[in-house]
Amino acid sequence: MAEAKSPLLSLDEALQRLVAGTAAHRITQTESVSSFDALGRVLAAEVCSLLDVPPADNTSMDGYALRAADVPVAGTVLPVSQRIPAGVVGQALHPGTAARVFTGAQVPPGADAVVMQEQCEALDGAVRVNTVPAAGQWVRRRGEDVQQGAMVLPAGTRLTPQALGLAASVGAGTLTVLRRPRVALFSTGDELMMPGEPLRPGAIYNSNRFTLRGLLQAAGCEVLDLGIVPDRLDATRDALRRAADGNDLILTSGGVSVGEEDHLKPAVLAEGALALWQIAMKPGKPLAFGHVSGKTGQALFMGLPGNPVSSFVTFLLAVAPVLRALQGMVPAGAAPLQLRADFDWPKPDRRREFLRCRLNAQGGLDLFPNQSSGVLTSTVWADGLVDVPAGQAIQRGETVAFLPLDGLITR
Repeated sequence: MAEAKSPLLSLDEALQRLVAGTAAHRITQTESVSSFDALGRVLAAEVCSLLDVPPADNTSMDGYALRAADVPVAGTVLPVSQRIPAGVVGQALHPGTAARVFTGAQVPPGADAVVMQEQCEALDGAVRVNTVPAAGQWVRRRGEDVQQGAMVLPAGTRLTPQALGLAASVGAGTLTVLRRPRVALFSTGDELMMPGEPLRPGAIYNSNRFTLRGLLQAAGCEVLDLGIVPDRLDATRDALRRAADGNDLILTSGGVSVGEEDHLKPAVLAEGALALWQIAMKPGKPLAFGHVSGKTGQALFMGLPGNPVSSFVTFLLAVAPVLRALQGMVPAGAAPLQLRADFDWPKPDRRREFLRCRLNAQGGLDLFPNQSSGVLTSTVWADGLVDVPAGQAIQRGETVAFLPLDGLITR
């Protein structure tokens, strides 16, 4: 991939190039894991049901199973012929009788309705039914949720808690999943220090290392954290070579931008290939994409902006789609929420903007007062991003597109 000095790309165009660039690196290795331990993993093979769900007609209420035709009028009294708790298979229901049933219990053959216990009066060995039932009421039919052989989860699905519950309901005790994406993460810059160390003059604490590591872990990645690399060309090249072996992606923040003199840019060019892009988005204008070759393989490379908010937003909007593409995942997420802006944004930028906002108690959106790319507190205060088209102002009361952070981080 040759280095290029391009005009500002739209975010959508950049995403198309990023996803296309992952094709040769797509993860294909699989493993079988217990459904208990598969949270956050990505299915490599579809899950099909081994049975009908539910496996037999059952009741959704505590009450009495009976034939609707046997209760022509309210107040009809029927003898109770059997008691069927959940997990017990009853006998066929004799005409003119009722069976005491409990939620989840199988409806006995011959019964076609259930009357909830609140509409009945228990007598000695009998029941008075105080309503006229309709055939089929409070009965969950065999296979009404899932039929045997039906595909319930396609390959490429990230396994959520509810997806695991669905897999368990159809009898899937183990699941075939892709191995986790392997991402090497490191920082360069002699000004960076770790929290807990006394901060020397001119130094800053390395917040991006913590933010990016956490985002990668939330995305289900295995992270090789190479720490802070000394600000030398030889050390940077060595770190890149080590990072390329056995990993799918190398991720860094800061130090790679058009016209900058730094060690990361020439190091990537020496060990692989690099494209430097300027993205028409704010925050997060500079983005580097390429690959690095190691002794045993080749890894993708992504260099994010150094400002902490820019790094955070660029990860959500650019790195997360690459991780999804590496795993062949189904298209992400629902459309943005259309919500009311309870703020004014009178001076639009020529770039597409992503504003840190929070849902308020009135169902509208509040704006964090300082939208600088260095204000990391805004990313904790906010619960989403408002997607503002280039050149567009916002007036209080207008409807805007809102992207919840939870969906962006874990999608």
